Amino acid sequence: MSSQTDDGPSRERILAAATRLFAERGYDATSTRAIGEAVGLNIATVAYHVGAKPELYRAVMRRAHRAQREAVTAALADLAACDPAPAETRAALLGFVDAYLSFCLAHPEVPALWMRRWLAEGTELAEIETDFAGPLVAEVAASVRAVLDRAGLGAGADIEMLVFTIVWTAHSFAQAGVIDAAGRRLGTRDLPVLDRFRRHLYAVVTGVLDRPAP
Repeated sequence: MSSQTDDGPSRERILAAATRLFAERGYDATSTRAIGEAVGLNIATVAYHVGAKPELYRAVMRRAHRAQREAVTAALADLAACDPAPAETRAALLGFVDAYLSFCLAHPEVPALWMRRWLAEGTELAEIETDFAGPLVAEVAASVRAVLDRAGLGAGADIEMLVFTIVWTAHSFAQAGVIDAAGRRLGTRDLPVLDRFRRHLYAVVTGVLDRPAP
């Protein structure tokens, strides 16, 4: 039996533990038993509050998507409200990029969950991409294209691929940082490295905008 409408403490604890474990181990390597053990509950109690493992995973990904969509929607609203002049539009687009990067850094579990899916975790649950990722990417690409067209920018740019590039790089940096010449992993708390990454991402975006039309 599943009680999907139960938003009490037990359900929240289960979802929090499931989010952490799915992000760390992936869908395939995370059992309902392990999630239950993380919160001191048995499998039957987990199922009562959230359902079986696929239902639990959908709930985790739905919550992650809602947080992601909320941040992206706010950033798109700021982008759409910018002055249509080219210089202001460029600055606003970089502001959008920075807002998404900041979201990834503040909520590292969200990039981790999506990166696990990139590794073909939970492939039987293809509706995660159909319902969540696909529509959001398309919405962002259409919104960015409209703002750029208004300013006369990026006529030669593949905006959908630009959106994916921002997502790939922001997610990867939020999770792995960079490796220096000595083999040390420098993460997101290393402010000089973060600044260097941000400036590089800005340069990538700007370079795409300056690509000549075919």
